[in-house]
Amino acid sequence: MSGVQFILCGAILGILFPYFLHVAVAKSTDPSEVHALSAIKNSLTDPLNNLADWSNGDPCTSNWTGLVCVSMPNDGYLHVQELQLLKLNLSGTLAPELGLLSHLTILGFMWNKISGSIPREIGNITSLKLLLLNGNQLSGSLPEEIGYLSNLDRLQIDENQISGPIPKSFGNLSRVKHLHMNNNSLSGQIPHELSQLPILFHLLVDNNNLSGYLPSEFAELPSLKILQLDHNNFSGSSIPASYGNISTLLKLSLRNCGLQGSIPDLSKIPHLAYLDLSSNQLNGPLPSYKLSIDMTTINLSHNSLSGSIPTNFSGFPKLQRLSLQNNLLNGSVPSSIWQDITFGGNNTLFLDFENNSLTSIPDAFDPPANVTVLLYGNPVCANTKQPDMVRYCQPQGDKQTSGSSTNSNKNCSPCPTDKTYEYNPLSPIPCLCAVPLGVGYRLKSPGISDFRPYIADFETDLTFLLHLFLYQLHIDRYIWEAGPRLNMYLKFYPDNSSLFNISEILRIRSMLAGWEITLSDTFGPYELLNFTLGSYEIPNTSKSGLSKGAVVGILLGAIAGAGTLSTLVTFLIMRRHSRNQVASKRRSLSKFSVKVDGVKYFTFEEMALATNNFSDSTQVGQGGYGKVYKGILEDGTLVAIKRAEEGSLQGSKEFSTEIELLSRLHHRNLVSLAGYCDEQDEQMLVYEFMPNGTLRDHLSATKSKEPLSFAMRLRIALGSARGILYLHSEADPPIYHRDIKASNILLDAKFNAKVADFGLSRLAPVPDVEGTVPGHVSTVVKGTPGYLDPEYFLTHKLTDKSDVYSLGVVFLELSTGMRPILHGKNIVREVSMICQSGMMFSIIDNRMGSYPSECIEKFVSLALRCCQDETDARPSMLEVVRELECIWRMTPEADATPSESMATDSGKIFTPSSSSVSRNQYVSSNASGSDLVSSGFPLITPR
Repeated sequence: MSGVQFILCGAILGILFPYFLHVAVAKSTDPSEVHALSAIKNSLTDPLNNLADWSNGDPCTSNWTGLVCVSMPNDGYLHVQELQLLKLNLSGTLAPELGLLSHLTILGFMWNKISGSIPREIGNITSLKLLLLNGNQLSGSLPEEIGYLSNLDRLQIDENQISGPIPKSFGNLSRVKHLHMNNNSLSGQIPHELSQLPILFHLLVDNNNLSGYLPSEFAELPSLKILQLDHNNFSGSSIPASYGNISTLLKLSLRNCGLQGSIPDLSKIPHLAYLDLSSNQLNGPLPSYKLSIDMTTINLSHNSLSGSIPTNFSGFPKLQRLSLQNNLLNGSVPSSIWQDITFGGNNTLFLDFENNSLTSIPDAFDPPANVTVLLYGNPVCANTKQPDMVRYCQPQGDKQTSGSSTNSNKNCSPCPTDKTYEYNPLSPIPCLCAVPLGVGYRLKSPGISDFRPYIADFETDLTFLLHLFLYQLHIDRYIWEAGPRLNMYLKFYPDNSSLFNISEILRIRSMLAGWEITLSDTFGPYELLNFTLGSYEIPNTSKSGLSKGAVVGILLGAIAGAGTLSTLVTFLIMRRHSRNQVASKRRSLSKFSVKVDGVKYFTFEEMALATNNFSDSTQVGQGGYGKVYKGILEDGTLVAIKRAEEGSLQGSKEFSTEIELLSRLHHRNLVSLAGYCDEQDEQMLVYEFMPNGTLRDHLSATKSKEPLSFAMRLRIALGSARGILYLHSEADPPIYHRDIKASNILLDAKFNAKVADFGLSRLAPVPDVEGTVPGHVSTVVKGTPGYLDPEYFLTHKLTDKSDVYSLGVVFLELSTGMRPILHGKNIVREVSMICQSGMMFSIIDNRMGSYPSECIEKFVSLALRCCQDETDARPSMLEVVRELECIWRMTPEADATPSESMATDSGKIFTPSSSSVSRNQYVSSNASGSDLVSSGFPLITPR
């Protein structure tokens, strides 16, 4: 800008300044709310400095991150209407001063690391409509005061560590539609007072420790659509017959609740689509009445149901899954279940009748190609003489579907690289390059088992509700998770243009984050996991045009000092020039200067202060990269500081790689990057501190104080696999870790596993000019001996199965306690040979105490499959996760929350009930092979 332009602007602004100043003074944030926001920030830990602007100016007029304000004409102040801080890596606690935000309608801290209890003062915010605290580390009990929130529409506290009972006061929430309290440690009786809620749609309290009986009063709920109580302990209770009168019910899920008795009459529920009563102790015959024709899923497996399969289990045109395995059913295999289903496109039917007493099949048993029938474990498989029965009698796992797609176009020229451009695969304009918005999105309780036939309906539903064209939405990938829940990554593209305008971005984000859309009942409730802007830079989460005061605040910031602008111009230019010189000087001191937006930069002085000048007493580890120190930042946060060895070129490359990767990777099973230091010829990476160190230390008899039980080891294996699955399928672009080993799996205070050290990681291959994705990355071999994929070592071709191999070695370490290579012996070869000889139990680590034999058998078998020499013979990481989840569900700890499991696992000798021994025998890990034979336990030969 020229001097003349500066003077002209100054003159104009000088004329307008008095007017703007008058309006701005009249519209500032309520002082009590300013005080509250200051206390809220002080109670939080913000390692990435995402709330840096919370120290500048007035909260509402300065556009603070996460705030939406509203003007109240009666008092002349601006008031905070929305406080939403989604997935900002915040920790610390929730301040009681939240209760002072008396005009708040939305309070959201989703997907952070906030701990402590929920302040009871939140009950003072009578205007609150959405209370969104899910995906944190909150503990303590639920405050009774939440029941005073008379305007509350949605309560989401799921995926925390909240304990204690559900308050009876929740029965006063007369406007609540959604109660999502799943995946916590809630205990005690479900209060029957919840039956007083007149418009409650969804009650999700699965994966808790609730007990007592199922309230029969729930039949009085006039609007209930989803009742999901899986994985609780209502031992001895039966399913109330009154549940058959909940005429609005679409989904009833009571899996693994310890329920007894028979299945009540559910024929009066006209639109029931999803019924899961599996893994209970139900008995009697299968229902002989006719269920709703809307049924998509019926799961009655793992009970003690008897009799034959009645003919009424046909006539379901939308049926996707019928699971009756592991019961006492007899008679003939039905052949008419699929008769009313039209198989076209992606429609499939999965029929699981395994492990019953079915003795015969009809003469003309010929299911269509889209029908899968499983009969393994029935007498019919032993008695039949029909050769084509072999395909029905093989043991098979439950394979959930997942999907992904690419938007490359081999006939188009490459997109520009200055922004995150890519092709919109559905655009009516050929080869249109656009910058999409990325949205992590999860269906929390879908009423279907297979998403593929419903993809078109979902896309139509969502785009209609968001006021978008169908070609603006692209489902990049989706995957079924435990629950079952459907996790997907969506991309929204501009309407036949390259870029969204800012108002459109704000509108879409506001609708999704404010739950202003209601999907079809088929898909159930959703949750927003993240909202990725890509190359877009927009104002923080305040709404455009939300209040006159907010607009004035922006203008006020632009005109500050307008009266003396002509004298300040030179000063501002000189100061900026001076800052650039300082920054340039700092960068010149670095041997490999790195700048990554969104990652906190620490000075060398801060690092030295945190580690007592890198005292030997603070050193907690050392690797090829350098030493690792335990540090304490100024705000009291514990961190691990990895300091590169002086003059290490390799360290420089790893330093850059790890910052760039970890800055965009966010998963509970990946170690978090808190920041970095790159000055004074020093390079340091700052991570969240993991108090329980490395997995290798806990498998070492000399370093470990408390041995890991089998349940703890299995949880660590599952957490590690989930983290790597995220790298392979959810990271964008996907990533190959390349150095998975026990010393790179860290354990937090609750022994949750987190994969670390991404210095050797490589991006997965991208489509070539013809749109083909190569199956590997050609690269120099890197990694650790004993963990290296032999095929990668020989061919230099790195694939996702290379990580699978390395993780399989870790599983063998968890099983045996052995090192990958010791005295020239390779763990894969040694375990494989011993298992083939039938002596598997002789090498199981005796430090883990007692364990379920069937589980350890499956775990070792999975580990060996991961370590097959041939890449194609290994399972995918998705298959590894699913099999580990299946093994976990077989353990007695599957009903407990992670925190409880960790509290009770160490040193515990399990005493299974007589009913559980038949399915899951327990052995002591110090038993020899001969002991097992004499005790009646089978020797295991890996399949």
